[in-house]
Amino acid sequence: MNWERSVAYRYLRYLWTYRFTTGGKWVIAALLFSATLGSATVEIPIYQIFCALLVLLCADRIAGFLVRPKLEVRGVFPEQAVAGQSVTGRYEVVNRGRWPAFDLGLRFLRLPIGFEAPDEETTLGHLMPGEHRPALLQLRPHRRGLYTLPPPRAYSTFPFNLTRDGRSRAEASTLLVLPHFHPLAGLDVPIGTRYQPGGIALTSNVGESPEYIGNREYVPGDSARRIDHRSWARLAKPVVREYQEEYYCRVALVLDTFVPRKRRPGRRGFAELEAAISLSASVADALSRGEYLIDLFAAGPELYVFRAGRHTAHFENILEIVACVEACRHDPFETIAPALADELTNISTVIGVLLDWDASRRLLARTAVQMGCSVKLLVVRNGETSEPIDFDEGQVIRLSIDQIEQGGIEVL
Repeated sequence: MNWERSVAYRYLRYLWTYRFTTGGKWVIAALLFSATLGSATVEIPIYQIFCALLVLLCADRIAGFLVRPKLEVRGVFPEQAVAGQSVTGRYEVVNRGRWPAFDLGLRFLRLPIGFEAPDEETTLGHLMPGEHRPALLQLRPHRRGLYTLPPPRAYSTFPFNLTRDGRSRAEASTLLVLPHFHPLAGLDVPIGTRYQPGGIALTSNVGESPEYIGNREYVPGDSARRIDHRSWARLAKPVVREYQEEYYCRVALVLDTFVPRKRRPGRRGFAELEAAISLSASVADALSRGEYLIDLFAAGPELYVFRAGRHTAHFENILEIVACVEACRHDPFETIAPALADELTNISTVIGVLLDWDASRRLLARTAVQMGCSVKLLVVRNGETSEPIDFDEGQVIRLSIDQIEQGGIEVL
């Protein structure tokens, strides 16, 4: 039996983490200590201290139960936050009861792992019936991901600030924690242009059109919309306008998420994976400031393929994707390679953010080169790779985890 899931354990944890305040915990500790000493000898009148503490605790519980307020908490947390940075939720506490509510407070109960509350609870003073008061709750998430925050609890510590009482209503909220990254001042992209099927239509950018290059004679099958009627009237034969589709630099950003099964995550996850995701966000940010089409390939438990750039999507959408990417415990390049190979004929440049170097990664990089793509590899790792990096067909840059976390990289 898993004792952590038992009703008794959960109730005791609820009492210790929420019901009793810091002062109440000291009273409980003194109560147990005096009970232990009192049971050992009757010569010392320690039982008097035990009885006094017990009466104080019982009086606090009875009074708190009789006057416990009926409260409503309105407001939600922001939908997004950045890992490592504080985020503030704005709430409003309303007294729905018929009696004044004294010594009010507001706090979260049992936050998800990876969250820190700089101020564990917010004190609000007292509220008269029907009165409302604004309150701020601040959290600092340390790990990216999608989280469901528990509803905040409003309570009263009246009369002796030993226990928390109160009936409150509030709604849970969802918080998407985006990865923290340091913007790059410059990114050297091996540029190549390829014709993209669909041309300008691929970018869905309102106001752009193919470039007009001249006229030619009508050929059966040409679109009637391209007929130049003025030239037809002047030359006495059908003439159509001719256009040339745009050529774009389409960049594939390949994110390596493979972490061997023998590795165990730390408090903030896998350090090398988090650094790789942060670096991918920095690269995507630099690409989004240019005229590039970005194809993001990230393999977790599922393969994520996402296109952005030139108004097809925004950089924030890329952050939302990488915020939810999880570590893959089996080699993901068996999944990435076929999906990427189908797109290599249209991709100009491949930028790979890798956690290691081995045969499967070498095969992926050389396949991209054989298909005519320019390749740039960013290897994120402390120490040596599993195999020596023997890739001369493109640019390879090795980066340490500390370099990425401390923001010491300005140009790649």
